[in-house]
Amino acid sequence: MLSFALSEYCGGILGTSSVTDYFFQSNLAGQVIVVILLVLSVVAWGIMFCKKADLTSMRDLNVKTERKLSEAPSVVDASASKAISGPYASLLRAAVKAWLGCRAGGNSAQLRHLRLSQVENAITRSISRQTMKYESKMTLLGTVISGAPFLGLLGTVWGVMDCFGSLSGQTSVTLQNLAPGVAGALLTTVAGLLVAIPSVFGYNYLTTVEANMTTELENFATLVADRIEMESQISSENEAPENLGPYGAGISLEPAGVRAAPIPSGGFGDAKSASANPRVINFSLDDDDDDSSRPTLTREFED
Repeated sequence: MLSFALSEYCGGILGTSSVTDYFFQSNLAGQVIVVILLVLSVVAWGIMFCKKADLTSMRDLNVKTERKLSEAPSVVDASASKAISGPYASLLRAAVKAWLGCRAGGNSAQLRHLRLSQVENAITRSISRQTMKYESKMTLLGTVISGAPFLGLLGTVWGVMDCFGSLSGQTSVTLQNLAPGVAGALLTTVAGLLVAIPSVFGYNYLTTVEANMTTELENFATLVADRIEMESQISSENEAPENLGPYGAGISLEPAGVRAAPIPSGGFGDAKSASANPRVINFSLDDDDDDSSRPTLTREFED
């Protein structure tokens, strides 16, 4: 009994104010605009659902890559894994490729600084590319949001103009003659709002998710840069220096202010030459060699 009453009530409402009636009461331009808005509504909902699925999938892949990097013994091993993919994996491989591409030429501090600069540039480029992937298709959704209300307004104005124009030749105009055309014209505005309002909420939600993922991407980029810098520092400390003497490169065993006389041609192994030409060491603390008035204290050593 209750269901029958509800069906009768709904049937009466739909019979008196059916959307299809409004559609057929509008002019050709209004009908074309309503069809366009219907297509845009399908496009907007498809973009929102697909974009949400893409962002969720990329976030899951990013979590796997971050876990792989934390478990791997080095950044190079993590980037070589085939089990990772997604934005984080692309950024990681770009950074490692830039680091290994500038490896030739030793491991000096200057070269290490150059390699780190190359890594930072590669990371910056990768962040830009991944951010473009995050923001893909959002421009089309924003266009739907901006254009749908204007299309609806255009259909309404056109319909009202056509309605009043068709009644201009009549001497007397009643509300019953004017109402169908106005109702059909207002249908386009309703359709435009029905397209734009859900799209605005979806756009704001997806924009917030993209902003959070972009911030997470930048944080991961700094993590990769820190790991590469730390591992390069450790590797440079573990590598044995090349072409160093027994005391290391750049280390002088001659104290400041102590000058040794030239070694004779006989060398330190020649006793006669050593006794004939004893080594003379200057213990003077005066660095001014032009002042000959002050005596210089010398001491002779014989081997």
